[in-house]
Amino acid sequence: MNILEKVRSTGLLFDGAMGSMLIAGGMKPGMASEIMNIQKPDVVLEIHKAYLDAGSDVITTNTFGGSPIKMKSAGIGHLCEKVNTEAVRIARKAISSHRYIAGDIGPMGDMMEPLGLITQSQAEENFARQADYLNRAGIDLFIIETMFDINESLAAIRGIRSVSDLPIFATMTFEKGPAGFATIMGNQVTESMQILVNAGASAVGANCSIGSDLMIDLAANIRKSVNAPVIIQPNAGIPETIDGQLVYPESAESYAANIQKIKDLGVEIIGGCCGTAPNYIRAIRRIIT
Repeated sequence: MNILEKVRSTGLLFDGAMGSMLIAGGMKPGMASEIMNIQKPDVVLEIHKAYLDAGSDVITTNTFGGSPIKMKSAGIGHLCEKVNTEAVRIARKAISSHRYIAGDIGPMGDMMEPLGLITQSQAEENFARQADYLNRAGIDLFIIETMFDINESLAAIRGIRSVSDLPIFATMTFEKGPAGFATIMGNQVTESMQILVNAGASAVGANCSIGSDLMIDLAANIRKSVNAPVIIQPNAGIPETIDGQLVYPESAESYAANIQKIKDLGVEIIGGCCGTAPNYIRAIRRIIT
């Protein structure tokens, strides 16, 4: 089934966090997570399999920081094509029929003009290159996630569209202040979602930064903003450091209960972000099916 048809008929359940799972799988502190696609592909493969076993319809490639600019800043720009291609190969090895692979594209890590030095054309070329690697390797859709600057989101969409016509899901990350929800750049919810849809995103929404309880209100705002499908992927609460370990306070059960409330708002696409693991996805699957 075409993935957009699947969204309209039954909705989609994405996977959860990748970074914490890689750390548990032996990723060293300070290491770019994408290198695991080369050094420990079996670890990445097992993470994908765990999410699929838990009930995910979509798994996300381990390429969040895999754009040329981001990888160059990490000193591994020469591996850009390889880590993206390998990420898709690993994901393809994990899935069966009726499941989908989302090519993950995250922020560049540097600011665009006028606050930074990256021009619009440089940003678009950056995202186009990563999108081309992912597209040629065989993904089913793109997910642009954790963006806090609408201009960077638009550069990513334009970059993708220059090399591919696959569906694009685009999420931004918002925090709640005295005036309501906004990104750290001051981008407002309604305007941002409408801009993304008008730019060609197939689904829009939010991920990261806030827990599932607060995300209910944000999801309601997003749902009212657009007629397009909405995607929501909260954190498992606000992390705390306990005995030197980063701990997310929301249990899988409470998280899943809040995801059900989000789905009841008419949100078609759900999943997890930081602090979530396969048991969170399994808890969601038990509730929504």
